[in-house]
Amino acid sequence: MTRRAYALTLVACLAGAALALYAITRTWSVHMTPRPGMTALRDARMGTDVEPWVTGLALVALAGTGALLATSGWARRVLGALLALAGTGVVIGTIVGRAGLDPGSAGAGGTTWPILCAVGGLIIAAGGITAARLGHRWPRMSARYDRKPPAPRTEPLAGPSASASALSHAPSATPAETATSNAAVDHRAAWDALDRGDDPTA
Repeated sequence: MTRRAYALTLVACLAGAALALYAITRTWSVHMTPRPGMTALRDARMGTDVEPWVTGLALVALAGTGALLATSGWARRVLGALLALAGTGVVIGTIVGRAGLDPGSAGAGGTTWPILCAVGGLIIAAGGITAARLGHRWPRMSARYDRKPPAPRTEPLAGPSASASALSHAPSATPAETATSNAAVDHRAAWDALDRGDDPTA
């Protein structure tokens, strides 16, 4: 039940912030100013033009949702309270902005988008309240993401003991390897004699 509430709260805050951000960037009002002999002048206003600080609160809620993953205990409860305040601010800002706005010829969008923005704020506030009440019981981020200390380095042996150890572990040459080495030396000597002008077969 605890993990389920945790997951639902994260999804709710994320969805509410996304919904509020999308709705606040839609057209809330459109006014047409007629001009003789010319095309009417169109003045469209988005929610960000009416209440720009609502956009900031929605972005704060979006960032706070990600911070819920990185916090635990009382810090998560405090963060939940901040999310609840941000969601409440979105709702209040939307209502105030829409109350004094004439949608003009925006049609259904002049009402639909403010309502959806307020709904997003309510979802954020509900998720924040849940986090403030239950956040200290939720699991924290998996420990596998914690930084692990580096493994201790093994220092190589130094001095005569190291040389003796290396010689004792060096593999001994087989008879075939020895014969091959001697043949290479003989060929090299023959080429050197030719370079000097001597006849190696004499």
